[in-house]
Amino acid sequence: MKNKLLTVFYFLLFLTLGIILLYFAFRNISFQDLLSDLKSANYFWIVLSLFLGFLGFVVRAFRWNMLIEPLGHKPPLKDTFHALMTGYLTNYALPRFGEVTRCVTLSRTNKIPLNVLIGTVIIERTIDVIVLSFLVVTIFFAKIDFFGHFLKTQVFDPLHKKIFNLLDFSFITWAAVISGIIILIFVFLQYRAKLSGFSFYRKIKKIILGIFEGLKTVSGMKRRVDFVFYSVLLWFIYFLMTWVVIYSIPETSHLTALDGLFLLVIGSLGMSAPVQGGIGAFHWIIYKGLTLYGISREKGLVYATLSHESQTLLVVILGAYSFLMLFLERKKRKRLSFQSESKPSD
Repeated sequence: MKNKLLTVFYFLLFLTLGIILLYFAFRNISFQDLLSDLKSANYFWIVLSLFLGFLGFVVRAFRWNMLIEPLGHKPPLKDTFHALMTGYLTNYALPRFGEVTRCVTLSRTNKIPLNVLIGTVIIERTIDVIVLSFLVVTIFFAKIDFFGHFLKTQVFDPLHKKIFNLLDFSFITWAAVISGIIILIFVFLQYRAKLSGFSFYRKIKKIILGIFEGLKTVSGMKRRVDFVFYSVLLWFIYFLMTWVVIYSIPETSHLTALDGLFLLVIGSLGMSAPVQGGIGAFHWIIYKGLTLYGISREKGLVYATLSHESQTLLVVILGAYSFLMLFLERKKRKRLSFQSESKPSD
Protein backbone atom coordinates (compact mmCIF):
# COMPACT_ATOMS: atom_id res chain seq x y z
CA MET A 1 0.00 0.00 0.00
CA LYS A 2 2.84 2.34 0.92
CA ASN A 3 4.66 1.66 -2.38
CA LYS A 4 1.47 2.35 -4.36
CA LEU A 5 0.95 5.68 -2.60
CA LEU A 6 4.58 6.61 -3.26
CA THR A 7 4.16 5.72 -6.96
CA VAL A 8 1.03 7.87 -7.20
CA PHE A 9 2.88 10.72 -5.46
CA TYR A 10 5.79 10.57 -7.94
CA PHE A 11 3.38 10.40 -10.87
CA LEU A 12 1.46 13.48 -9.70
CA LEU A 13 4.67 15.34 -8.86
CA PHE A 14 6.22 14.84 -12.30
CA LEU A 15 2.90 15.47 -14.05
CA THR A 16 2.40 18.73 -12.14
CA LEU A 17 5.90 19.86 -13.11
CA GLY A 18 5.20 19.02 -16.75
CA ILE A 19 1.89 20.91 -16.70
CA ILE A 20 3.61 23.96 -15.20
CA LEU A 21 6.25 23.88 -17.95
CA LEU A 22 3.51 23.51 -20.58
CA TYR A 23 1.69 26.49 -19.10
CA PHE A 24 4.76 28.71 -19.32
CA ALA A 25 5.45 27.53 -22.88
CA PHE A 26 1.88 28.02 -24.20
CA ARG A 27 0.54 30.89 -22.11
CA ASN A 28 -1.01 33.73 -24.12
CA ILE A 29 -0.96 31.52 -27.24
CA SER A 30 -4.11 31.42 -29.39
CA PHE A 31 -5.05 27.75 -29.47
CA GLN A 32 -7.36 28.39 -32.41
CA ASP A 33 -4.40 29.67 -34.47
CA LEU A 34 -2.24 26.83 -33.18
CA LEU A 35 -4.83 24.27 -34.23
CA SER A 36 -5.15 25.94 -37.64
CA ASP A 37 -1.36 25.76 -38.17
CA LEU A 38 -1.31 22.11 -37.10
CA LYS A 39 -4.07 21.28 -39.59
CA SER A 40 -2.26 23.00 -42.47
CA ALA A 41 1.08 21.22 -41.81
CA ASN A 42 2.54 18.84 -44.40
CA TYR A 43 2.09 15.48 -42.67
CA PHE A 44 4.19 13.57 -45.20
CA TRP A 45 7.25 14.71 -43.26
CA ILE A 46 5.65 13.76 -39.96
CA VAL A 47 4.95 10.24 -41.23
CA LEU A 48 8.56 10.00 -42.45
CA SER A 49 9.73 11.13 -39.01
CA LEU A 50 7.57 8.45 -37.38
CA PHE A 51 9.06 5.79 -39.66
CA LEU A 52 12.56 6.95 -38.70
CA GLY A 53 11.52 6.90 -35.03
CA PHE A 54 10.35 3.29 -35.37
CA LEU A 55 13.62 2.40 -37.12
CA GLY A 56 15.53 4.04 -34.25
CA PHE A 57 13.71 1.87 -31.70
CA VAL A 58 14.62 -1.28 -33.67
CA VAL A 59 18.28 -0.23 -33.88
CA ARG A 60 18.32 0.54 -30.14
CA ALA A 61 16.86 -2.89 -29.34
CA PHE A 62 19.43 -4.56 -31.63
CA ARG A 63 22.25 -2.58 -29.99
CA TRP A 64 21.01 -3.62 -26.54
CA ASN A 65 21.17 -7.27 -27.65
CA MET A 66 24.81 -6.70 -28.60
CA LEU A 67 25.51 -5.76 -24.97
CA ILE A 68 23.60 -8.74 -23.60
CA GLU A 69 25.08 -11.48 -25.84
CA PRO A 70 28.64 -11.40 -24.35
CA LEU A 71 27.04 -12.32 -21.01
CA GLY A 72 25.84 -15.63 -22.40
CA HIS A 73 22.24 -14.70 -23.23
CA LYS A 74 20.65 -14.32 -26.67
CA PRO A 75 17.10 -12.98 -26.34
CA PRO A 76 15.07 -12.73 -29.58
CA LEU A 77 15.02 -9.24 -31.06
CA LYS A 78 11.23 -9.09 -30.76
CA ASP A 79 11.42 -9.72 -26.99
CA THR A 80 14.08 -7.03 -26.58
CA PHE A 81 12.03 -4.62 -28.69
CA HIS A 82 8.84 -5.28 -26.69
CA ALA A 83 10.73 -4.80 -23.40
CA LEU A 84 12.26 -1.56 -24.69
CA MET A 85 8.91 -0.14 -25.80
CA THR A 86 7.24 -1.15 -22.54
CA GLY A 87 9.97 0.79 -20.75
CA TYR A 88 9.46 3.85 -22.94
CA LEU A 89 5.73 3.69 -22.25
CA THR A 90 6.44 3.55 -18.51
CA ASN A 91 8.54 6.72 -18.80
CA TYR A 92 5.39 8.57 -19.84
CA ALA A 93 3.94 7.71 -16.43
CA LEU A 94 7.05 7.77 -14.23
CA PRO A 95 10.22 9.33 -15.69
CA ARG A 96 13.37 7.16 -15.38
CA PHE A 97 11.33 4.14 -14.19
CA GLY A 98 11.25 2.87 -17.75
CA GLU A 99 14.88 1.73 -17.62
CA VAL A 100 14.13 -0.60 -14.73
CA THR A 101 10.83 -1.69 -16.29
CA ARG A 102 12.43 -2.85 -19.53
CA CYS A 103 15.07 -4.79 -17.58
CA VAL A 104 12.40 -6.47 -15.42
CA THR A 105 10.34 -7.30 -18.52
CA LEU A 106 13.22 -8.89 -20.45
CA SER A 107 14.38 -10.68 -17.30
CA ARG A 108 10.99 -12.35 -16.92
CA THR A 109 10.53 -13.30 -20.56
CA ASN A 110 14.05 -14.68 -21.13
CA LYS A 111 15.24 -15.69 -17.64
CA ILE A 112 18.14 -13.23 -17.66
CA PRO A 113 19.38 -11.97 -14.26
CA LEU A 114 17.90 -8.54 -13.59
CA ASN A 115 21.07 -7.05 -12.12
CA VAL A 116 23.06 -8.04 -15.23
CA LEU A 117 20.53 -6.29 -17.48
CA ILE A 118 20.71 -3.15 -15.34
CA GLY A 119 24.48 -3.11 -15.90
CA THR A 120 24.00 -3.22 -19.69
CA VAL A 121 21.51 -0.36 -19.56
CA ILE A 122 23.96 1.73 -17.52
CA ILE A 123 26.57 1.12 -20.24
CA GLU A 124 24.05 1.97 -22.96
CA ARG A 125 22.97 5.22 -21.32
CA THR A 126 26.57 6.21 -20.55
CA ILE A 127 27.45 5.87 -24.25
CA ASP A 128 24.40 7.95 -25.21
CA VAL A 129 25.47 10.68 -22.77
CA ILE A 130 28.98 10.67 -24.29
CA VAL A 131 27.54 10.99 -27.82
CA LEU A 132 25.16 13.77 -26.76
CA SER A 133 28.00 15.60 -24.96
CA PHE A 134 30.09 15.39 -28.14
CA LEU A 135 27.20 16.83 -30.16
CA VAL A 136 26.70 19.64 -27.63
CA VAL A 137 30.38 20.60 -27.88
CA THR A 138 30.24 20.39 -31.68
CA ILE A 139 27.20 22.65 -31.88
CA PHE A 140 28.63 25.03 -29.29
CA PHE A 141 31.76 25.71 -31.36
CA ALA A 142 30.15 25.39 -34.82
CA LYS A 143 28.68 28.88 -34.48
CA ILE A 144 29.83 30.01 -31.07
CA ASP A 145 28.24 33.46 -31.38
CA PHE A 146 24.92 31.87 -32.45
CA PHE A 147 24.44 28.40 -30.98
CA GLY A 148 27.09 28.92 -28.31
CA HIS A 149 25.37 31.98 -26.86
CA PHE A 150 22.04 30.17 -26.67
CA LEU A 151 23.51 27.09 -24.97
CA LYS A 152 25.43 29.27 -22.53
CA THR A 153 22.50 31.46 -21.50
CA GLN A 154 19.67 28.91 -21.71
CA VAL A 155 21.41 25.66 -20.65
CA PHE A 156 24.87 26.01 -19.11
CA ASP A 157 24.28 29.09 -16.94
CA PRO A 158 21.02 27.80 -15.35
CA LEU A 159 22.65 24.38 -14.81
CA HIS A 160 25.73 25.98 -13.27
CA LYS A 161 23.52 28.07 -10.98
CA LYS A 162 21.63 25.00 -9.79
CA ILE A 163 24.85 23.08 -9.12
CA PHE A 164 26.36 26.09 -7.34
CA ASN A 165 23.30 26.45 -5.13
CA LEU A 166 23.41 22.72 -4.38
CA LEU A 167 27.08 22.91 -3.38
CA ASP A 168 26.72 26.17 -1.46
CA PHE A 169 26.55 24.50 1.94
CA SER A 170 28.16 25.78 5.08
CA PHE A 171 31.45 24.32 6.31
CA ILE A 172 29.66 22.56 9.18
CA THR A 173 27.20 20.90 6.79
CA TRP A 174 29.98 19.62 4.54
CA ALA A 175 31.97 18.41 7.55
CA ALA A 176 28.92 16.51 8.84
CA VAL A 177 28.24 14.90 5.44
CA ILE A 178 31.89 13.83 4.92
CA SER A 179 32.15 12.56 8.51
CA GLY A 180 28.97 10.53 8.07
CA ILE A 181 30.32 8.91 4.90
CA ILE A 182 33.63 8.05 6.60
CA ILE A 183 31.80 6.51 9.58
CA LEU A 184 29.57 4.41 7.30
CA ILE A 185 32.63 3.11 5.40
CA PHE A 186 34.43 2.29 8.66
CA VAL A 187 31.38 0.46 10.07
CA PHE A 188 30.96 -1.49 6.83
CA LEU A 189 34.62 -2.60 6.75
CA GLN A 190 34.60 -3.44 10.45
CA TYR A 191 31.43 -5.55 10.43
CA ARG A 192 31.42 -6.81 6.84
CA ALA A 193 31.72 -10.46 7.91
CA LYS A 194 28.73 -10.17 10.26
CA LEU A 195 26.65 -8.34 7.66
CA SER A 196 27.02 -11.30 5.30
CA GLY A 197 24.73 -13.23 7.62
CA PHE A 198 21.78 -11.00 6.71
CA SER A 199 19.77 -11.94 3.62
CA PHE A 200 19.15 -8.26 2.78
CA TYR A 201 22.91 -7.63 2.62
CA ARG A 202 23.45 -10.70 0.44
CA LYS A 203 20.73 -9.54 -1.97
CA ILE A 204 22.23 -6.05 -2.24
CA LYS A 205 25.68 -7.54 -2.79
CA LYS A 206 24.33 -9.85 -5.50
CA ILE A 207 22.67 -6.91 -7.26
CA ILE A 208 25.85 -4.80 -7.16
CA LEU A 209 28.04 -7.68 -8.41
CA GLY A 210 25.54 -8.37 -11.20
CA ILE A 211 25.60 -4.73 -12.24
CA PHE A 212 29.40 -4.79 -12.42
CA GLU A 213 29.18 -7.99 -14.46
CA GLY A 214 26.90 -6.16 -16.87
CA LEU A 215 29.29 -3.20 -16.96
CA LYS A 216 32.11 -5.51 -18.02
CA THR A 217 30.15 -6.50 -21.11
CA VAL A 218 32.03 -4.01 -23.33
CA SER A 219 35.41 -5.56 -22.46
CA GLY A 220 34.07 -8.97 -23.51
CA MET A 221 32.34 -7.73 -26.63
CA LYS A 222 33.73 -9.25 -29.82
CA ARG A 223 31.87 -6.91 -32.18
CA ARG A 224 32.99 -3.57 -30.77
CA VAL A 225 33.29 -1.97 -34.20
CA ASP A 226 29.73 -3.07 -34.99
CA PHE A 227 28.54 -1.65 -31.68
CA VAL A 228 30.15 1.73 -32.43
CA PHE A 229 28.62 1.65 -35.92
CA TYR A 230 25.11 1.02 -34.58
CA SER A 231 25.55 3.73 -31.93
CA VAL A 232 26.47 6.25 -34.64
CA LEU A 233 23.63 4.95 -36.84
CA LEU A 234 21.16 5.38 -33.97
CA TRP A 235 22.03 9.04 -33.46
CA PHE A 236 22.09 9.65 -37.21
CA ILE A 237 18.52 8.32 -37.34
CA TYR A 238 17.59 10.63 -34.46
CA PHE A 239 19.08 13.53 -36.41
CA LEU A 240 17.07 12.67 -39.56
CA MET A 241 13.94 12.17 -37.45
CA THR A 242 14.34 15.72 -36.11
CA TRP A 243 15.46 17.36 -39.34
CA VAL A 244 12.66 16.15 -41.64
CA VAL A 245 10.00 17.73 -39.39
CA ILE A 246 11.30 21.22 -40.28
CA TYR A 247 9.79 20.75 -43.78
CA SER A 248 6.30 20.23 -42.34
CA ILE A 249 5.69 23.99 -41.93
CA PRO A 250 6.88 26.88 -44.19
CA GLU A 251 8.41 28.91 -41.34
CA THR A 252 11.10 26.28 -40.60
CA SER A 253 11.57 24.76 -44.07
CA HIS A 254 14.61 26.97 -44.82
CA LEU A 255 16.68 25.56 -41.95
CA THR A 256 19.85 23.63 -42.80
CA ALA A 257 21.19 20.25 -41.67
CA LEU A 258 23.36 22.01 -39.06
CA ASP A 259 20.24 23.72 -37.73
CA GLY A 260 18.55 20.31 -37.55
CA LEU A 261 21.48 19.05 -35.48
CA PHE A 262 21.06 22.04 -33.16
CA LEU A 263 17.38 21.19 -32.68
CA LEU A 264 18.30 17.55 -31.96
CA VAL A 265 20.76 18.64 -29.26
CA ILE A 266 18.46 21.06 -27.44
CA GLY A 267 15.48 18.74 -27.91
CA SER A 268 17.45 15.87 -26.32
CA LEU A 269 18.30 18.15 -23.39
CA GLY A 270 14.59 18.98 -23.04
CA MET A 271 13.63 15.29 -23.16
CA SER A 272 16.08 14.56 -20.35
CA ALA A 273 14.08 16.75 -17.95
CA PRO A 274 12.46 14.78 -15.08
CA VAL A 275 8.92 15.03 -16.48
CA GLN A 276 6.75 12.57 -18.39
CA GLY A 277 8.20 12.29 -21.91
CA GLY A 278 9.89 15.69 -21.66
CA ILE A 279 6.45 17.33 -21.79
CA GLY A 280 6.67 21.09 -21.47
CA ALA A 281 10.46 21.16 -21.21
CA PHE A 282 10.86 20.03 -24.84
CA HIS A 283 8.31 22.58 -26.11
CA TRP A 284 9.89 25.41 -24.14
CA ILE A 285 13.51 24.83 -25.19
CA ILE A 286 12.61 24.18 -28.86
CA TYR A 287 10.61 27.39 -29.30
CA LYS A 288 13.37 29.28 -27.50
CA GLY A 289 15.94 27.83 -29.89
CA LEU A 290 13.86 28.66 -32.97
CA THR A 291 13.64 32.32 -31.93
CA LEU A 292 17.34 32.54 -32.86
CA TYR A 293 16.21 32.33 -36.50
CA GLY A 294 13.56 35.02 -36.10
CA ILE A 295 10.81 32.40 -35.96
CA SER A 296 7.94 33.53 -33.76
CA ARG A 297 7.08 31.80 -30.52
CA GLU A 298 3.76 30.65 -32.02
CA LYS A 299 5.40 28.97 -35.04
CA GLY A 300 8.15 27.53 -32.85
CA LEU A 301 5.51 25.87 -30.69
CA VAL A 302 3.82 24.50 -33.83
CA TYR A 303 7.09 22.76 -34.77
CA ALA A 304 7.61 21.55 -31.18
CA THR A 305 4.07 20.18 -30.99
CA LEU A 306 4.32 18.37 -34.33
CA SER A 307 7.66 16.85 -33.39
CA HIS A 308 6.89 15.91 -29.78
CA GLU A 309 3.26 14.79 -30.00
CA SER A 310 3.84 12.64 -33.11
CA GLN A 311 6.65 10.76 -31.38
CA THR A 312 4.59 10.50 -28.19
CA LEU A 313 1.77 8.92 -30.18
CA LEU A 314 4.26 6.47 -31.72
CA VAL A 315 5.61 5.46 -28.29
CA VAL A 316 2.09 5.02 -26.87
CA ILE A 317 0.98 2.84 -29.81
CA LEU A 318 4.14 0.71 -29.91
CA GLY A 319 4.31 0.54 -26.12
CA ALA A 320 0.68 -0.59 -25.81
CA TYR A 321 1.19 -3.14 -28.62
CA SER A 322 4.35 -4.48 -26.95
CA PHE A 323 2.61 -4.71 -23.58
CA LEU A 324 -0.25 -6.66 -25.19
CA MET A 325 2.17 -9.01 -27.00
CA LEU A 326 4.06 -9.70 -23.79
CA PHE A 327 0.80 -10.34 -21.93
CA LEU A 328 -0.42 -12.78 -24.58
CA GLU A 329 2.98 -14.52 -24.72
CA ARG A 330 3.02 -14.91 -20.93
CA LYS A 331 -0.50 -16.29 -21.01
CA LYS A 332 0.45 -18.74 -23.77
CA ARG A 333 3.47 -19.97 -21.84
CA LYS A 334 1.39 -20.54 -18.71
CA ARG A 335 -1.17 -22.52 -20.71
CA LEU A 336 1.52 -24.70 -22.32
CA SER A 337 3.16 -25.22 -18.93
CA PHE A 338 -0.15 -26.25 -17.39
CA GLN A 339 -0.85 -28.67 -20.28
CA SER A 340 2.63 -30.17 -19.93
CA GLU A 341 2.23 -30.70 -16.19
CA SER A 342 -1.28 -32.17 -16.48
CA LYS A 343 -0.34 -34.56 -19.31
CA PRO A 344 -0.34 -38.16 -17.93
CA SER A 345 2.99 -39.92 -18.05
CA ASP A 346 3.40 -43.31 -19.79
